[in-house]
Amino acid sequence: MAELDVEVVAHDHAVWSGAATAIRGRTTDGDMGILPGHTPVLALLDSGELVIEPVDGAPVRAQVNGGFFSVDSDRVTIVADDAQLVSD
Repeated sequence: MAELDVEVVAHDHAVWSGAATAIRGRTTDGDMGILPGHTPVLALLDSGELVIEPVDGAPVRAQVNGGFFSVDSDRVTIVADDAQLVSD
């Protein structure tokens, strides 16, 4: 199964990193979903929820505010002005 190599960081701390099968987040142009093999893209993050579907385990949710969303091959980097994991 194809996977994404994901890293989520805020300006002052690491938030989450690992292998995932999908990511959903909100950009200034609207909601975006990323799957393995996605076309490279660089987008500005908007405030909202980021949902990561890890290879193993339950979805990981984070509240993000500003920053950018970068996809290059199967590497996804999310650098947020502020980001915190959300517990259920």
